[in-house]
Amino acid sequence: MLGLLQLLFAVFAIYSALQFEEGLRLIIPLGCLIAMLVVNRVDKRKSDKEKSRKVFLQSEIDRVSKKESTAIKDQDFFTIESLLWPKSELLLIDAVHSILKDLGFKICAGIKYQSVDRIVKIPESQITFGVHILMSEEEVEGNHPKIHRALQFEEEKKENEKSLIIASTHIHLPLSERSQVNHISKELSGFLTRHNMSLITTHHLYELWQKAKGKEIDIFGFFEKVYSHSGSTFPLKGAENTHFSSFNLPVE
Repeated sequence: MLGLLQLLFAVFAIYSALQFEEGLRLIIPLGCLIAMLVVNRVDKRKSDKEKSRKVFLQSEIDRVSKKESTAIKDQDFFTIESLLWPKSELLLIDAVHSILKDLGFKICAGIKYQSVDRIVKIPESQITFGVHILMSEEEVEGNHPKIHRALQFEEEKKENEKSLIIASTHIHLPLSERSQVNHISKELSGFLTRHNMSLITTHHLYELWQKAKGKEIDIFGFFEKVYSHSGSTFPLKGAENTHFSSFNLPVE
């Protein structure tokens, strides 16, 4: 887009040099040249920012995994950034959709239920989740609008369906610090248990995605356990990534 703008300035500069009066033949091309330099600088700054953001994202993932991870593919970069550092809830929903689809789940928009973001089903089973996707700058509180929507889904859902909340929490914290903080309030923890709902963080979902791609875990087996448990499921504070608060990961 910025390249096209530069081209337009160049064309207008040439046109003005050929068609305008003598006084304007110098002023307008000079103005266009200055504008082209400004656009070029903005374009370079934007490109440098994108490169530095990608390096930062890669280093954050390497630090939290305590090893050098495989280089992030260009097509995965935006998805991962939207999952772990979402700029909007809509981008977060798209990122979660892409990852669950990549993991092999059957996923669709909640057409029958306006209270859910996605309906997710484990293939060749009756296990179905009504997924509510939210973002929070800190821990998730019980008064979050998506929690109220989850309660609405509980009143509408079928017998084999269960509410699953996927939350991107502490979105401004480095990944290495997110395992040291609480992701949900005590009030919400009790609420999830009482209503037989489950919650995982997007950081946890990212780790599951990576382990599943490396054939380290049975991802469907993990979500079968999520289905049979209530409450939150994410790494314990200060614990290694392979241990989780509700149950251990099924190994393939």
